[in-house]
Amino acid sequence: MKIKKNKFLFKMILCTISIAVFITGCSSVNGIDKIALTYVKAPLNVPSIVQKDKGLFQKEFEKDKIEVEFSTITSGPQQTQALAAGEIDFLNAVGGTSVILAAANGVDLKVISTYSRAAKAFMIITNSEQIKSPKDLKGKKIGGPKGTILHQLLMTSLDKNGLNSDDVEFISMNIPDALSALSNNQIDAALLAGPAALKAIKGRAKVVTTGENLIDGTIVVAASDKIIKEHPEIVEKFLKVQKNSIEYIENNLEESFNITSQETGLSKEDVKQMYNWYDFNPEIKDSDIDGLKKTQEFLLQSGMLEKKIDIDNIIMK
Repeated sequence: MKIKKNKFLFKMILCTISIAVFITGCSSVNGIDKIALTYVKAPLNVPSIVQKDKGLFQKEFEKDKIEVEFSTITSGPQQTQALAAGEIDFLNAVGGTSVILAAANGVDLKVISTYSRAAKAFMIITNSEQIKSPKDLKGKKIGGPKGTILHQLLMTSLDKNGLNSDDVEFISMNIPDALSALSNNQIDAALLAGPAALKAIKGRAKVVTTGENLIDGTIVVAASDKIIKEHPEIVEKFLKVQKNSIEYIENNLEESFNITSQETGLSKEDVKQMYNWYDFNPEIKDSDIDGLKKTQEFLLQSGMLEKKIDIDNIIMK
């Protein structure tokens, strides 16, 4: 009798454990217990800064016991590589150039929303009194990040002034290095954006041109095809947080400026000034898609892309 009781008790314990495991397993969404997204705060990504500071993604996903992991990968190519490797689910602020190049190389991803449009935030800047417009860049040394929106700005501005890449000496370097090289007169002009551009201007450098009326300056949000197809509810929650964070910023501007100032080390006045350069509306507009198509043409013409892709196919329907 004692053996039977022990067997019965053992079965009851097993059943209790099984039920507990089942309940715990069901608490996540279709088996998802963690999502990973990039955290890119520069040049002035106010939504990302506020989202992280206020824990907006964590609050939304903790309802389903899903952990949110942030990655500080900021390089576009490295972001898309991490997504291809399954290390990242959402690229929360990535350049159109990186998305197009990744898609052309077989990475299964989709643009799920627009992050920002900031044509005014991208600039060609000089210390030279001889350079007053893009046509004066002929024969000059220009430093900046290759294959980016800034590079596209340079090529577009040259084209609009009857010049091409052979008319200038372009030196590939990141934004901080370009700012340093300009300050030390090692280059004639620099391709700068956001805080770096503002710092140069405060140092009495001159703006040759901004991206206004030349480029769209569109940054997007992308996700893996896998999570879009297998877990559309996760994507829906992500987009909900993105939309709600924009509304939070609009309703709490001063607080958002303070948070951004503390996170970036910029003065609140600088944050306010640069914030006006940006449009953070997440809706994918026809103009955004057209902008991506223009970006693809830039990549083709510059030799960085060999085969054209259908841009409409990388937009989440």
